[in-house]
Amino acid sequence: MASDSGGTPPGPPPGVRVLVVGGGYVGMYTALRLQRKLKQRLRGGQAEIVVVTPEPYMTYQPFLPEAAAGSISPRHVVVPLRRVLADCKIVIGEAQRIDHAKRTATVTTLATGEDGTGAVEISYDELVLAPGSVSRTLPVPGLAEHGIGFKTVEEAIGLRNHVIEQMDIASATRDPAIRDAALTFVFVGGGYAGVEALAELEDMARYTSRYYHNIKAEDLKWILVEASGRILPEVGEAMGGYAIRELRGRNIDVRLDTRLESCEDRIAVLSDGSRFPTRTLVWTAGVRPAPVLAATDLPLNERGRLRCTAELAVEGVEHAWAAGDAAAVPDLTAAETGRETAPNAQHAVRQAKVLAENVLASISGEPLKEYRHSYAGSVASLGLHKGVAHVYGRKLKGYPAWLMHRTYHLSRVPTFNRKARVLAEWTLAGLFKREIVSLGSLEHPRAEFELAAGGGRTRPGGPPNTDRPPNTDRPPNTGGPPGPGNPQRPDKSQGPDGPPGNGG
Repeated sequence: MASDSGGTPPGPPPGVRVLVVGGGYVGMYTALRLQRKLKQRLRGGQAEIVVVTPEPYMTYQPFLPEAAAGSISPRHVVVPLRRVLADCKIVIGEAQRIDHAKRTATVTTLATGEDGTGAVEISYDELVLAPGSVSRTLPVPGLAEHGIGFKTVEEAIGLRNHVIEQMDIASATRDPAIRDAALTFVFVGGGYAGVEALAELEDMARYTSRYYHNIKAEDLKWILVEASGRILPEVGEAMGGYAIRELRGRNIDVRLDTRLESCEDRIAVLSDGSRFPTRTLVWTAGVRPAPVLAATDLPLNERGRLRCTAELAVEGVEHAWAAGDAAAVPDLTAAETGRETAPNAQHAVRQAKVLAENVLASISGEPLKEYRHSYAGSVASLGLHKGVAHVYGRKLKGYPAWLMHRTYHLSRVPTFNRKARVLAEWTLAGLFKREIVSLGSLEHPRAEFELAAGGGRTRPGGPPNTDRPPNTDRPPNTGGPPGPGNPQRPDKSQGPDGPPGNGG
């Protein structure tokens, strides 16, 4: 049997092999439940669970805004898969193609480019597709060069470092245009990710400004751009309206029915004609299914998601299952027919349980269960001690909604270990002052050594080294994380405690 490093494919199936593609919420919880139910067969060699995932950890994405604001340590936002799934085979890599007719998946691993042996093929008996989603971008000029995503823990911490470094630039520059651009922060997308990230970072930056002798909180300009006529549609129109009033009351410029037309030359041009020179443009305008779905022989709907039955089986084929962002699952609780469950964490958590039970039932030849869950509601944070909620028909705002937001997500973050660590950090954060340190240098950890060794890299603001031609593999020093167009991607094996980079 091969090691679980992903360098070589697992050996012949010992009895039944379940392949789980994706290590997110659905992938991890499905594998965890299968691991518990099949423990004896796994240890006896009669079954095997293989999890293919690009990261060695599962990220609890609802906590990314708080990680960006410094309320939670980044390593506590993630769950190490090797520890939680001790009886599974973890393959760190990405599925490139899936031929379900032949029951094989073609996977590239971290070693693929090193050993020159190419991708590996993993055979399986049962397939669970839970690759999640990726950022949905549009052909906006300049977006690839200057945009910053907010979907991974690396991006969240990189954005925190970036915001504080922009304040450092604004404090030190003698050019008013550079200062204005450094203190202008544009967020595109009025869903959970955009609103919560902006609110938490604005809270953090406003607090941080008190430690600068020449920057006041009112000098910072925050702009939220939303193409539709409302924000946070999940919490209802009334609470969405309250959220807008709350943000505008904090001097945040909320622009509805507005699109980003261009961000070339670091100038955000909006559809209403406004132009904002800015060094920070955060793109959170939706997601799309993972690209691997298009490289399968399985049926997809018009949005590129897998067509699924209420039993979470892929429609029209046997031994293939899906849930979460990648799956179009019929909503049996909806009044109108043809409606699908929303691709959110609330459904993903519950779908994972039903999916695992149905995989076990399929293996044992037992009847399958239908997934049925009425939407309970939504909660959203608007910064420290502020939030909105619409749960079971009740509307909450302010501190009670914020407290419900924290309580709900604390109950949902996986493992008791992470629950205890997050609770401890929240407690300490209430007793001590915020951290205002930027560790942007983590994004280029070798820069100092290369400078000492005569390389072409420089410290921020320092003179260039003219002894050698400047390196071309490093993006210009913008004081923040590389954008989606940066070809320099960090080693996937570093995890959240390694140098932050763009998650792509």
